[in-house]
Amino acid sequence: MFGFGRSATFLLLALLAEIAGTVGGFGSSVFFVPVANVYFDFQSVLGITALFHLASNISKLGLFRGGIDRDMLLRLGLPSVLFAVLGGLATAWFPSRWLEATLAVFLLALSGWMLLRPRWRLAATTRSAVLGGALSGSMAGLVGTGGAVRGMTLAAFDLRKEVFIATSAAIDMAIDLSRAAVYARNGYIHAHDLVWVPLLAVVAIAGTWIGKRILARMPQALFRRTALLLVFAIGLVTLVQALRT
Repeated sequence: MFGFGRSATFLLLALLAEIAGTVGGFGSSVFFVPVANVYFDFQSVLGITALFHLASNISKLGLFRGGIDRDMLLRLGLPSVLFAVLGGLATAWFPSRWLEATLAVFLLALSGWMLLRPRWRLAATTRSAVLGGALSGSMAGLVGTGGAVRGMTLAAFDLRKEVFIATSAAIDMAIDLSRAAVYARNGYIHAHDLVWVPLLAVVAIAGTWIGKRILARMPQALFRRTALLLVFAIGLVTLVQALRT
């Protein structure tokens, strides 16, 4: 554990990441991974993120009871899980500095594209679902976050808000279970980091609950644009950190 002040700051940032991920529809990892990267080595970040996300998605499934779209769960979920495992296995072959730089470029490219083309949507086809699942899963396994790609893919199918979040959380849970097993095999889940798990579980539940309350009151378009700007800024900071390492 860090000192009290540093620990409290980390947990506060994790809470904000969970709130932003819930309301923005990206999932918390797109914010949490760059934040955790300031406090832990990149391999620990991957392991902690997978465990944090499990609690996050359990809370989402509990709070957003709009039902799961089983068809999307198969078309998008199966390739997501498969490529998450492959991406997780691939992390053992690359230096962490390269993975951090990959994460930064991914965040910058995706957020920049979505800011410049806010009306752009994927075609609502099985091919889009499979390709989106493969890309989001591989990015989740490789750099710890692929929720933005999955959110963009699900948006193409015009699901109701509750169904969108529940389906995304169910897919994310399957991804997290599979990549957590791979990260444990690779030695990324360290015993001294497990003390954070119960604290982050509380943060995940609280952040999801707060996010749900905000989601009911705040215009989605406004928050989505703000979230994208934050993702872009986080990408810049992450890239600078990777280049300095």
